[in-house]
Amino acid sequence: MAHHALASQESYNPNHLLDILLGKMQLKNDAALSRLLEVAPPVISKIRHHRLPVGASLLIRMHEVTGMSIRDLRDLMGDRRTKYRLSDAQGRPKPEDRPVEKKAEAGFAAH
Repeated sequence: MAHHALASQESYNPNHLLDILLGKMQLKNDAALSRLLEVAPPVISKIRHHRLPVGASLLIRMHEVTGMSIRDLRDLMGDRRTKYRLSDAQGRPKPEDRPVEKKAEAGFAAH
């Protein structure tokens, strides 16, 4: 069974977050929560069993539905990281974007 890296942190407990959301939204079970968040029920199950992390898109959806801040949601699940590592590819222009810019510059210089 594969676990994600965040699951190795002792403070990480996505079940606490999910339980708080169930109470706050007055829902009876995870199936109702999955419908509210517009995710498939297995997603909630995988999060509960530490097989899937609570991703950014799901956190944003939780924020939209509950009105709670992203920071508060992350605190409820024990994710207290303040810094994130970005891959080298993030923030870099896509290769297909570069030739278009050069073509535009060449066309402008020809006039």
